[in-house]
Amino acid sequence: MINFLPTFILMIISTSLVVINIICSLTLITLTGLIKLILPFAPIQKFTRKIADILLAIWAGINTWMIKLINKAEWDVEINDNLSKDNWYLLISNHHSWADIVILFSVFANKIPLPKFFVKQAILYLPFVGTACWALEMPFMKRYSKQILAKKPHLKGKDMESARQACAKAKLSPTTIVNFAEGTRFTEEKQQQTNSPYRYLLPPKSGGIALSLASMGSTFEQILNVTIIYPDNPESPFKDLLQGKLKRIVIRVEVIAVTEDLQGDYENDAAFKHHFQQWVTHLWQAKDRLIATLHQQTQRYPPQY
Repeated sequence: MINFLPTFILMIISTSLVVINIICSLTLITLTGLIKLILPFAPIQKFTRKIADILLAIWAGINTWMIKLINKAEWDVEINDNLSKDNWYLLISNHHSWADIVILFSVFANKIPLPKFFVKQAILYLPFVGTACWALEMPFMKRYSKQILAKKPHLKGKDMESARQACAKAKLSPTTIVNFAEGTRFTEEKQQQTNSPYRYLLPPKSGGIALSLASMGSTFEQILNVTIIYPDNPESPFKDLLQGKLKRIVIRVEVIAVTEDLQGDYENDAAFKHHFQQWVTHLWQAKDRLIATLHQQTQRYPPQY
């Protein structure tokens, strides 16, 4: 651990490690995707998919090592059930920071299959990151506003198509599909813009979760309801992580059974859609209360979001 070094030196070291790791690991992952594209044969597809997962695990492992090298952070993690790398999971989480992705990989390493994230279509155009997400067959979501759909009704349902295809591919081997249900990172400004009824969360989007459950059918073993907070670094956890200032990571994981009432036609069945939205709303209300409790347990009053 080199946490004793000055902040600006830690920032240089951590940023350099992150950039080098991204360029090397994600470039190699992208190459596996190009091989699959050029040689679309089942044995090669299976082999390159496995290699891509190994490279993703290496990328995540280096990030975990970097976090522990730079920060003297306390990891407070509780999981209310046993997990397995041989199962399929749908992971639902709140989203507070870019650090969430790195932290989730670290917490669930060797416990569940490597996470595959629902990502915004715009991510596709980020150097290294976008092409790696494509090569890893992560579900891309391109959401259209009500105004655009009114002008171009043929686009209705298009935002779910790539996600549906990615979920179908996820049946080939044990997989964890991750959905940040808020659709974006939490900020005070976004909370006000969305008129969020929650103190620590943005309103959840139910469509992606419902699509995953419908596409995967009974393949998912369980739902992992993850709550993550940084009680001592609430404003800029990712920046603090890079500067060696991350003090505590608190994660609670509720394991939920996948029941029949959670699987249905979200797009065309109004009754099911209402039921599912209510289920997600109750989940988010409980999560908001849990975050309030976790902040109180830090013996510091949380920031007023």
